[in-house]
Amino acid sequence: MAGLDGLFGGRRWLLADGGLGTSFFAQGLPAGDSPEVWNVTRRQSVRAAHAAFLAAGSDLILTNSFGANRPRLELHRQGDQVAALNRAAAEVACDAVEDHRRRTGKPAWVAGSMGPTGSLFTPLGPLTDDAAAAIFTEQATALAAGGVDLLWVETMSDEAEVKTAVAAARATGLPVVCTMSFDTHQRTMMGVAPADFAGFWATGDGAPNALGANCGIGPAEALDTVLDLAAAAPSGDLAVKGNCGVPFIDQGQVCYRAAPATMADYACLARDAGARIIGGCCGTGPLHVAAMAAALADRAPGGRCDRDRIAAVLGVPWNMASAASPRRDRRRRR
Repeated sequence: MAGLDGLFGGRRWLLADGGLGTSFFAQGLPAGDSPEVWNVTRRQSVRAAHAAFLAAGSDLILTNSFGANRPRLELHRQGDQVAALNRAAAEVACDAVEDHRRRTGKPAWVAGSMGPTGSLFTPLGPLTDDAAAAIFTEQATALAAGGVDLLWVETMSDEAEVKTAVAAARATGLPVVCTMSFDTHQRTMMGVAPADFAGFWATGDGAPNALGANCGIGPAEALDTVLDLAAAAPSGDLAVKGNCGVPFIDQGQVCYRAAPATMADYACLARDAGARIIGGCCGTGPLHVAAMAAALADRAPGGRCDRDRIAAVLGVPWNMASAASPRRDRRRRR
């Protein structure tokens, strides 16, 4: 399997993109609709979203294929379009990157996004190992055929699913990045902790080229996860794509609290914490990415990143604050 070194080109880090879904909602995607169908029906809208992130400074963009596996597409009656929609997702992203390279002379790369199936594995649910392997192989093969440079398995929560998806991605011969999504208690929905995630690959057998965290609660919490991953896998390449905070509704619109300046601070802290691929997830638009790119270019590495520094710059991560609260309560009771 190919490695990531060719993508870095001697650089210490790469800047990834932000939240494609956020861009599509801004372009009018109705809630509940499949953005992956836009790869065919609104190709220019997808290309424009990619181009905006590239213009903002992204070195790496993810394809519009997060939910383009068979079970999720069947929810939109598109289950027979897995190959077509994934290949189209890869092609439109590659087209945007090629145009960017021609105009700027700067390299950029395309990662094929692979999200979870939305089903639970047996015995908790109906998904078997063989069925999951077929689902992820179908998607990975189509993304590879469309020309992506690497595959990006993301927003995972279950050990069995993440291992199956990574195995299918590795079988294409492309580099693989894998990220899980951690909640307020530094666990995935299925109870996996960052150290557990790193431990899956302790033997190196079947490991992705890089692992990390995406989505979640906000930038401080994402960095807290990076610290745990770095401690558990000190020699591994790390990736992080944190949300712009918890979403809220303002006048009928989904909004996020983290401003571009906040995400710029987060990007520099992520670099200092050891992340080699740094981006944003939900709520992260081109303005956030542009601020992140400028900060990474202008600010020298700031030394060791620890939880005290994260708290001083971004505030105390939610899981640390909540863990401290009971102790404060006990002191008051005494």
